[in-house]
Amino acid sequence: MAESLFTVFNVVRIFVLAALGFFVAIVLTPIWNKILHKYKLGKQLRSIESAPIFHELHKKKEGTPTMGGVIIWITVTLLALVFWYLHSTADGFWSRVNFFSRGQTWLPLGALIVAAIFGLADDLMGVFRKGPRGGGLRMRDRLLLYIVVAAGGAWWFYFKLDFNSINVPFLGDFAVGWWYIPFFIFVIVASAFSANETDGLDGLAAGVFLTMFAAYGAIAFDQGRMDLVTFIAAIIGALIAFLWFNIFPAKFFMGDTGSMSLGVVLGIIAMLTNTPFLLIPIGVIFIIESGSVILQLVSKKLRHKKIFLSTPIHHHFEARGWHETQVTMRFWMISAIGAIIGLIIFLVDSKLPPLLG
Repeated sequence: MAESLFTVFNVVRIFVLAALGFFVAIVLTPIWNKILHKYKLGKQLRSIESAPIFHELHKKKEGTPTMGGVIIWITVTLLALVFWYLHSTADGFWSRVNFFSRGQTWLPLGALIVAAIFGLADDLMGVFRKGPRGGGLRMRDRLLLYIVVAAGGAWWFYFKLDFNSINVPFLGDFAVGWWYIPFFIFVIVASAFSANETDGLDGLAAGVFLTMFAAYGAIAFDQGRMDLVTFIAAIIGALIAFLWFNIFPAKFFMGDTGSMSLGVVLGIIAMLTNTPFLLIPIGVIFIIESGSVILQLVSKKLRHKKIFLSTPIHHHFEARGWHETQVTMRFWMISAIGAIIGLIIFLVDSKLPPLLG
């Protein structure tokens, strides 16, 4: 009976935080949107010479406010700090609601804030046409920032939380020792890079993030990581509020401050739940998007020919005549199917003994 009540309380807590995330973000949105318009913090497109197809497809969007992702991470940070403060100053009920814990949410929240600030700086450089090409940081510079954030997370996981094994579905856990650190860095960098590439159409990245975070929320719930699930719920609530204004035609874009931070956090959650290989089905859109970019670069380098009309691949479909909303909703569906497949693999794997061992 007590266990059943505890489960019910946690479920209520999760949905309440999701609802709070939504309402706080909805309240913050008009304020932030007004700031973006007042200071003319709009998206600047790449030059027509460097990306003629992309420029032709999106020239009407130039000047649309960017950095809308600020709403998401500010909302989550605000909720975490408010409930932590109430827990610290008042005993009893608030200690049960607080989700700011060392083992589950310190690192995800810290990484969310740090990566968001890095992304915000990149967005501002793009808005004011600063940087090597007047469009913010080059990709190699962004990758360096991803590595810096990931290295900090790897250090925390390996030395502070004693993580040193990786789960392979149906095969079990494999102790990898210090190789855990480069593997961790790879997962985080790949997730952040792919998130950045996916953020290119109205509502696309936000919708894909929703299905991915929902899947990992279910995984964390099954593992009993209730603070982590509550943290994810706050992100989902804020994401829904953001998507309300970001669907076609978008009132503002997510920007690197949103895509980079959420991509980093998603990778960290995958490592924290020890399910990094489930990112393959759950993050299938990420793989398709970043894979198209890599294939295009390799083909142009080796064959001096393009495989796709434009990359990431969502722009290829636009160039083929698909309406933006068609691309977005079809990618949402693929993402949802991938998330379901990932959850099926997790549930079957977690209830069966390893094939090796």
